[in-house]
Amino acid sequence: MECEWKPDEQGLQQILQLLKESQSPDTSTQRSVQQRLEQLNQYPDFNNYLIFVLTKLKSEDEPTRSLSGLILKNNVKAHYQNFPNGVSDFIKSECLQNIGDSSPLIRATVGILITTIASKGELQNWPELLPKLCLLLDSEDYNTCEGAFGALQKICEDSAEILDSDMLDRPLNIMIPKFLQFFKHSSPKIRSHAIACVNQFIISRTQALMLHIDPFIENLFALATDDEPEVRKNVCRALVMLLEVRLDRLLPHMHNIIEYMLQRTQDHDENVALEACEFWLTLAEQPVCKEVLCGHLSQLTPVLVNGMKYSEIDIILLKGDIEEDEAIPDNEQDIRPRFHRSRTVAQQHEGDGIEDEEDEDDELDDDDTISDWNLRKCSAAALDVLANVFREDLLMHILPLLKELLFHPEWVVKESGILVLGAIAEGCMQGMIPYLPELIPHLIQCLSDKKALVRSITCWTLSRYAHWVVSQPPDVYLKPLMTELLKRILDSNKRVQEAACSAFATLEEEACTELVPYLAFILDTLVFAFSKYQHKNLLILYDAIGTLADSVGHHLNKPEYIQMLMPPLIQKWNQLKDEDKDLFPLLECLSSVATALQSGFLPYCEPVYQRCVNLVQKTLAQSMLHQSQPEQYEAPDKDFMIVALDLLSGLAEGLGGTIEQLVARSNILTLMYQCMQDKMPEVRQSSFALLGDLTKACFQHVKPCIADFMPILGTNLNPELISVCNNATWAIGEISIQMGPEMQPYIAMVLHQLVEIINRPNTPKTLLENTAITIGRLGYVCPQEVAPMLQQFIRPWCTCLRNIRDNEEKDSAFRGICTMISVNPGGVVQDFIFFCDAVASWVNPKDDLRDMFYKILHGFKNQVGDDNWRRFADQFPMPLKERLATFYGV
Repeated sequence: MECEWKPDEQGLQQILQLLKESQSPDTSTQRSVQQRLEQLNQYPDFNNYLIFVLTKLKSEDEPTRSLSGLILKNNVKAHYQNFPNGVSDFIKSECLQNIGDSSPLIRATVGILITTIASKGELQNWPELLPKLCLLLDSEDYNTCEGAFGALQKICEDSAEILDSDMLDRPLNIMIPKFLQFFKHSSPKIRSHAIACVNQFIISRTQALMLHIDPFIENLFALATDDEPEVRKNVCRALVMLLEVRLDRLLPHMHNIIEYMLQRTQDHDENVALEACEFWLTLAEQPVCKEVLCGHLSQLTPVLVNGMKYSEIDIILLKGDIEEDEAIPDNEQDIRPRFHRSRTVAQQHEGDGIEDEEDEDDELDDDDTISDWNLRKCSAAALDVLANVFREDLLMHILPLLKELLFHPEWVVKESGILVLGAIAEGCMQGMIPYLPELIPHLIQCLSDKKALVRSITCWTLSRYAHWVVSQPPDVYLKPLMTELLKRILDSNKRVQEAACSAFATLEEEACTELVPYLAFILDTLVFAFSKYQHKNLLILYDAIGTLADSVGHHLNKPEYIQMLMPPLIQKWNQLKDEDKDLFPLLECLSSVATALQSGFLPYCEPVYQRCVNLVQKTLAQSMLHQSQPEQYEAPDKDFMIVALDLLSGLAEGLGGTIEQLVARSNILTLMYQCMQDKMPEVRQSSFALLGDLTKACFQHVKPCIADFMPILGTNLNPELISVCNNATWAIGEISIQMGPEMQPYIAMVLHQLVEIINRPNTPKTLLENTAITIGRLGYVCPQEVAPMLQQFIRPWCTCLRNIRDNEEKDSAFRGICTMISVNPGGVVQDFIFFCDAVASWVNPKDDLRDMFYKILHGFKNQVGDDNWRRFADQFPMPLKERLATFYGV
């Protein structure tokens, strides 16, 4: 028997002294404490002292003992693998003996310590831990039972996967039935732990739980009206997760569950109400939603609408009583990191602009600085998704409520009505149209409400109806809306400024060139806001300016507009240091402005180009240092490099050939060679976009590197990384047009991957279109190499290019297909109807391309003879028949 470890009195006093000092508010004291703790880590039994203070030294105050345990926890995290065996064994046995300490704080600290040791891969090396904790659950002593459950809950949260694996001999087969017994325990705290433990295993459909799914659900129902809010919250959370994974077991009880969730969504405890409200969000995603919920809409609608009011605590947190705060500088912690969306090259479609794969920015982010997710947001999000499911059926329940809310004398109620109107905009748009001529002017009036929170929500709601506003004659709604929104951009309240700027960006995207007549007026406002805004809103202002440039394009290229816009942007550009993350939105904004201004950007081009190249170079250098000596140098933030590459793309696109001298005088191609091989996909994605743009702008500088670049492009045709693959594919197409027949040696590096991608199911439209265009272009320059594979891609090729607009890229791709058909006519025979359909999708092909189409169609007709052709053409839909007859006489 080894003798029990005893602390040395002097050492113990020293550590207690340290623990006391570390509770001092003074930062320099804190720093010296940190250093001394690090030094003490050199002594193997330092950790024994820490556990001793936590578990044995009852004479000390609890905060000091708990702190000792938390320092030990950090040591376990950082150095556990270096603990001598004796030390780790001592810590483990002390933990298990003291999990039932009479103080809740000490119990919780011991629990955290146990979990941290368990998560260091020690569940395997501490086989007695789980059996012992499960045994302690049966203790007569409440503290022991609660402490053990607290630890088990943390272990279930941190190590759910390993608990359900063969590594541990499947302990859950014993643990889950055990937890279920405690659902009926007399202590609410223990009931709550028991549900929380089981809840960890629902989403992963853990076998051990699925075997007991019915008793689990029965036990949940038994606790449905528990007095303890924490228990009700965990019951609601369980039901929401079961809705996703075991809907089949809930369906027989669905009517009662819905009635129950309606009550809980109105629970007086907001945390319970929030968990219950998630139920509606999850239910909306299930196919059965319509049939199980339609009978309850009249009850549910008012409950959700009611949850959309600001609570008193929300208003306090949002400083809703402070109307003017524009002069108060922002708290830097409140500024969220922005995500830069790297460039993706996409095709224009029939209809308008570039189709986004998904709508981003119009979710409900009206008050994103406070406790992020709350009942108001959850209710609004639920109403939004349910409006998309039920459309007009939901609207009939909402309209009577809206009348009351929108004209209510109390601002909090009126504000919630405006939020409701915005939440249903997408789903109920058709049904709302008759009311909009009356509502939009009312909302425009609300933009000058005396309460800032009413003004800010009105900005958001109006942006949700921007599409309709733009579809009406401009003088009726667009002009008054724009005039009022521009005033709000200069509001004296920062939250209103932010909401107005975001709403204006949405309006710009919808209105596009409709805004051209008002450009001077718009720029006046946006430039004035530069001098007025605090830090956070400046970042949103950059976005509004960039979106304006994207929306009006070359109409911005007028000397008087450039004179207004560029000086403040360049002034900011000069103020910001290379390390400042505010460069991101500014670079994105400049990229849009450069593309819109084209030649108008020339005077500003050189310094901007130089700085981007420097940012790329700096980031690469820092990255190399970090890779060779990770201890000395930290990893760089690669976003600097990504945003810089994207702005260079914008310059190349906007300035075309005039960028040639700048490229000649810089080492950008060497840097791109490194970026194209970076581990981070976003870096590769942006470097391929730049490669394509430089290929179009000044191929003479790219050509010498092609032999190095092509193999890299070939290895990046991996459709798992959609955007990387998309940009690499597009760049290959641009390169082939410039290379012509000299592309021949490189065809084999890329063709097979491209044919595979075009035949792959569930591939995003943008990638398919770019792949088709690149295959066509490769066939145009090297028909002998590509035509033999015609049969393997002609059908998907025709199907995806029929939908894009007539443009240069489509033109070169179709020339390629025609050339390949003349080399290998047999390759198209089986799928000729698809070719006919694709040809008919052209509105105005150039004359020589039309001749190519004519020759192929007539050649095929003559080949098969009139009768066969007639039988063939009878399969055509009528519009196709007519178009081919009109344009090509077949």
